Amino acid sequence: MMRFFETLKNMWSIEELRKRILFTVLLIAIYRLGSYIVLPGADVDALKASMENSGGGNDLLGLINLFTGGAFNNASIMALGIMPYITASIIVQLLGFAVPYFQRLQSKEGESGRKKLSQITRALTVAITLVQGAGYLTYIKSNGGMSSLVDESVFWLSGIVILSTGTIFAMWLGERITDRGIGNGVSLLITVGIIVGLPTALGFELVDKSDRLLLFALEMFGFFFVTMVTVMVVTGVRKIPLQFAKRMVGRGQGAAPSRTERDYIPLKVNASGVMPIIFAQALMLLPVSLAGFGSNEAQSSWLVQQFNDFTSPLYNVVYFILVVVFTYVYTALVVNPGQYTEYLRRQNAFIPGVRGGAETEEYIDAITSRITLPGSIILGLIAILPALVAGVGVNTQFAIFFGGTSLIIMVGVVLDTLQQIESYLLMRKYDGLVKDGRLEGRSGGSRMQSLGADF
Repeated sequence: MMRFFETLKNMWSIEELRKRILFTVLLIAIYRLGSYIVLPGADVDALKASMENSGGGNDLLGLINLFTGGAFNNASIMALGIMPYITASIIVQLLGFAVPYFQRLQSKEGESGRKKLSQITRALTVAITLVQGAGYLTYIKSNGGMSSLVDESVFWLSGIVILSTGTIFAMWLGERITDRGIGNGVSLLITVGIIVGLPTALGFELVDKSDRLLLFALEMFGFFFVTMVTVMVVTGVRKIPLQFAKRMVGRGQGAAPSRTERDYIPLKVNASGVMPIIFAQALMLLPVSLAGFGSNEAQSSWLVQQFNDFTSPLYNVVYFILVVVFTYVYTALVVNPGQYTEYLRRQNAFIPGVRGGAETEEYIDAITSRITLPGSIILGLIAILPALVAGVGVNTQFAIFFGGTSLIIMVGVVLDTLQQIESYLLMRKYDGLVKDGRLEGRSGGSRMQSLGADF
């Protein structure tokens, strides 16, 4: 405990780090304040009453509300949060895999290409926000959340403008945190939105288990265990050792450049991150969404009911399979063995016992496929874990933190932020956040980690 307080003291003594942390906290507080400012003409009480009567919260809308920290259900000016920007970023990233123009911007045009991609992402964010804003206002009206005292045309016009402004402002806050604060700003805003719901969910679970404290203690132990497993999945890498050929110096053969034991290619166990779960969730909502446009008979069919219940066996089996499949697909898009092989050739490096060129590319591809299998299975289990624990009696509000998108995002973002703080401490000759003085986050590990980050 004393070492913990000593680390906090060291963090506070570094002026630049202190300013960055305070700046980050200030902008996050502003973002959270916006989640409580209600849209003009919206009736929050009527909206919440309608949601309670419909028993909603276990679908995509509940996920959006989780990511926005309750702003969605509060009909606030930040109701859409940063999600349109995330959607636009994903679209641009996927276009980079399929469209040559976006491929050139991502890999060949350097800083100017990244600036163009940023401009395209922002413009796409505005377009997505206008569409989602109109859909959100329709959702409010259909659930009786529009006040009878306001004109409908005024409500629509002002609502779309304010929602779009709120999303753009959240995007701006995220970019400022990334530039002048600590951590990735956009990811931090999402993480804070998720974390703010944890104390309430934990409180409900404690009240529900007040007469069974041993069971509550077992749940907390299970939550800690699942979190540790998620940390291992997020940070786990398969290290492929490298050797560097000696260079010719004058007429003789000079010694190899100074290398450390950390010279390796870090192939991530879960190179796809949280994307397979997001894609699988979107696909799982498709049957329910299509049934919503059909007849009452289609909406009440057995299949639709199964897919509308996230605790049903059919839902979880299909969900698990989709996560595994999408993990392989997204890993194949993200990890390019040919780029690793080209990098090794330029660095005059090789994998011991493996010939260069095509053989090295095949070796890296085989290792990637081999480690993706356990990674995809564990990711699939984490994805369906909220449904499993909810099925054994854990409160639904607390069960959602046992896995899925929320837990992986929280773990990944917290590790990235702590890694940045770690780097400041080590640069000032202070002890790190862990005993060995090195915290490995999603982008940490060794000098060769930059190879994986570039892709």
